[in-house]
Amino acid sequence: MSDTLNDIDPIENTPFDKALSQRYLVYALSTITARSLPDVRDGLKPVHRRLLWAMRLLRLDPASGYKKCARVVGDVIGKYHPHGDQSVYDAMVRLAQTFSLRYPLVDGQGNFGNVDGDNAAAMRYTEARLTQAANDLMAGLDEGTVDYRPTYNGEEEEPEVFPGLFPNLLANGASGIAVGMATSIPPHNLAEVVDAAIHLIDNPQAEPSALMDFVSGPDFPTGGVIVDSGEAIALAYRTGRGSFRVRARWTTEDQGRGTWTVVITEIPFQVPKSKLIEQIAALISDKKLPILADVRDESDEQIRIVLEPRSRTVDPQMLLESLYRLTDLEVKIPLNMNVLDAHHTPRVMGLKEVISSWLAHQFEVLVRRSQHRIAKIEDRVELLVGYLAAYLNLDRVIQIIREEDEPKAVMIAEFELTDRQAEAILNMRLRSLRKLEEMQIRGERETLEKERDQLIKLVGSPLLQRRRLQKDLTALRARYGPDTELGRRRTLIEEAALAREIPLEAMIEREPITVIMSQRGWIRAMKGHVDLSNPDAMKFKEGDGPRFFFHAQTTDKILLASSTGRFYTLAADKLPGGRGFGEPVRLMVDIEGEGEIAALLPATSGEKLLLATSDGRGFLTSAAGAIAETRKGKQVVNVRTGARLVIVQPVAAEDDYVAVVGENRKMIVFPIGELPDMGRGQGVQLQRYRDGGLSDAKTFRFADGLSWGMGGSSGRTRTETDLSPWRTARGAGGRMPPVGFPRDNKFQA
Repeated sequence: MSDTLNDIDPIENTPFDKALSQRYLVYALSTITARSLPDVRDGLKPVHRRLLWAMRLLRLDPASGYKKCARVVGDVIGKYHPHGDQSVYDAMVRLAQTFSLRYPLVDGQGNFGNVDGDNAAAMRYTEARLTQAANDLMAGLDEGTVDYRPTYNGEEEEPEVFPGLFPNLLANGASGIAVGMATSIPPHNLAEVVDAAIHLIDNPQAEPSALMDFVSGPDFPTGGVIVDSGEAIALAYRTGRGSFRVRARWTTEDQGRGTWTVVITEIPFQVPKSKLIEQIAALISDKKLPILADVRDESDEQIRIVLEPRSRTVDPQMLLESLYRLTDLEVKIPLNMNVLDAHHTPRVMGLKEVISSWLAHQFEVLVRRSQHRIAKIEDRVELLVGYLAAYLNLDRVIQIIREEDEPKAVMIAEFELTDRQAEAILNMRLRSLRKLEEMQIRGERETLEKERDQLIKLVGSPLLQRRRLQKDLTALRARYGPDTELGRRRTLIEEAALAREIPLEAMIEREPITVIMSQRGWIRAMKGHVDLSNPDAMKFKEGDGPRFFFHAQTTDKILLASSTGRFYTLAADKLPGGRGFGEPVRLMVDIEGEGEIAALLPATSGEKLLLATSDGRGFLTSAAGAIAETRKGKQVVNVRTGARLVIVQPVAAEDDYVAVVGENRKMIVFPIGELPDMGRGQGVQLQRYRDGGLSDAKTFRFADGLSWGMGGSSGRTRTETDLSPWRTARGAGGRMPPVGFPRDNKFQA
């Protein structure tokens, strides 16, 4: 019992924060170096590297048959990657998805998911094998090019990194979230990356901007259009951080008779098509995009999303600009080239540093492959020398083997052979003796020695190494060149401005309407500009009658002013139709308390409004400033206790004077410049009263005189041109109006 206790480590007292930080640091480092960040040399995370390695050992090359994915996943988690089978299978599925990887590394058979965002079938139903790209990435594993390390249980070995010439980090990109850091590298066109690498081989001191002559930007498997400027793209690649604005690609199709539809053929990278269509459909159902009537998904193997405009007069560019702002038809793809360098240290690299680090790895692979081949040649040459000695002394060799008890020692002593040479001769089959022809042996030896001499020169000459790597890269480029289906560039680079915010009026078809509100507050909009003589326009409920009646356009905003000084906004195109009696306006806006409707008028851009309350106070404000964004309205006039808003009148641009008349039948006229222009407030005193309050007010052009209606059905007006008796300063009491002024003290009949 005492021996058992002695085997247990002693308990140490450690501060909790220190123990926690130490253990969390171990976890963080494990996440960063062994799970989330790719290696700059092969662009793979451990799980991907182990997947491909297991498939290689299963001989799942492109020319062989498929094997169940469950078999591959079982080998991976059993031998190399002790994690959950679902996470390993998910990683394998992504390697096979043509819409996720620019150059898939796994050739999948079965349901591996789709661009709609649907999941792959279970691993027992799907099959897979390697692609040519995966073969290119792993080429040279048997040639001593990389180091191997024991697996987690020490029973197997796995490569630390893949040696192949395929530039996987940039070609397929990577993404991952570690502890305290993340990586996001979009895919690129392989031919462009190779061209940039060849340029760097000849010009290692080249400026990062020089690489932009070859790498124009990311090349996504789903296509699309990158709309950033060349300067923004170059800056992102120089620093290793930034983002790319990616838009869908679309065309218009003529449907005849002036109608058309927009057809989206490519969507941004990693945007599920089903989610995108749901976003567009929600805009239609919520009436947030009035110019769009319908969206249809007509996709098969190729994406085809059809957008039907509300009217043939809609501008297609404006429609798409709106969708760019409101949906994932435009997204930002982040760039954060945070990778593990050759020493497994996480670093953010620019494009030049990434390619340079990859090239340094390829030079190392080239030298190690050459040295490995030299060693193989020397071993073979050593055996050929022994074979030649055996051929020249064949009878004596046979005699020694037949007569001597220890033939190896005798042959070594007699023919000056090495142990390996003697062993090879003794292990030779009798049928091989007829093949031991001197010319063949000498020919093979000379060929091998010539190859060895060339490899020795290659190992010792950086210039020859550069030429050899350029040659190999050129051969790789031919396999994935822009003239091949897999290698052609899919993503366009077209600079475009930020999607502008389209005003709601621009989305509404402009049509004339006539707005009618009854005395009880029922509102409607009739098509066209009608007049009061129209019997349909004058149709009201029993006991009700007309109160407000004016012409407008469907693109207008309608201002409704309450007697409490609060302004509300109605969209003209949302008003109920002219059939029937309309709807109560109080259902459309939340008019507070006992407030009554004081005015209803269109908000004309740039127009000023004269506002006045019953206690004779007022000011000027802009119609645009009075527009409210919510149903609860916007307080513009701070009405004093006992008073109410009574005047809301547009001010013509040429008006330069204000006329005010009180309930006491006193009138004054003063310059409009004496009124302040305010966004909100009580205003200033327009006229002073001993009893009563303000009856009416209007603005006018002084040179034209002051006019008022004569009343009755004649429609006649009277104009007073000599206003000097009433011309005074703002706030005066005033005097009786001119003879003939209406008895109701109103300028308008």
